[in-house]
Amino acid sequence: MTQKRIFVLNGHPAERSISSALVDAYAKAAELAGHEVRQLNLHDLKFDMDYGMGGYKNAKPLEPDLETVLGNIEWAEHVVVSTPMWWGGVPAKLKGLFDRAFLPGRTFDTRGKLPKPMLKGRTSRVFLTSDTPGWYFRLIYGNALISQLKKQVLGFIGLKTKVTTFSGASHAPQKKIDHWVEKASDYGAQAL
Repeated sequence: MTQKRIFVLNGHPAERSISSALVDAYAKAAELAGHEVRQLNLHDLKFDMDYGMGGYKNAKPLEPDLETVLGNIEWAEHVVVSTPMWWGGVPAKLKGLFDRAFLPGRTFDTRGKLPKPMLKGRTSRVFLTSDTPGWYFRLIYGNALISQLKKQVLGFIGLKTKVTTFSGASHAPQKKIDHWVEKASDYGAQAL
C-alpha cells in the first residue's frame, strides 16, 4: 500500500467526545500502517470565528492556528474530519473555521465564470455523529448536511469526500461506541 500524508481534524468543540475518539483511533491506526499523520483538535484552536465585513478583497488576516489548518490541508493527500451534527449543521466553531480559512486564491479560484477548486487531487473522509436515525436523515432531511459537506464545502475546494455516519450518538451504549471506534481504526489502517 502506498503511504499517504494524512491530516486529521477533530471538529468537535469539546475536549472529550465521540468525535475525538474516532479521530484518535483513525490517526493511531494510520500511523501504525506507516502513513504520515498530522492531527489537530478544534477545541485547541484559537481564532475569531466571525468572517465579519471584510469581504474577499479586505479579508481578515488568518490567525496562526488557521494558517496551520490550511497548511495541513495543502500538505495532505487525504483529510479526515470528525464532527457532530447539531441543528442540521456542523458546530459553529467548525463552520467558522471553514468561513475564515477557505478563501479565494488559496482554496478556490474566482477568476473564471465559476469558482474553480484549487486543492484537487486530494481525498477526504468525514465521520458524522448525530442522534437522527440514518433512514430519517435520508428520507426527511434528504442528507442535506452530507451534501453540503461533500459538495459545497470540501468538494468546493477540490476534496473528493466520503461520509461515514454514526447515529444515536447522545445515548449510545459503550459497546456501540467501541464498534464505531473500531470502524474508524479500520479506515485509518487503510487510509480511507
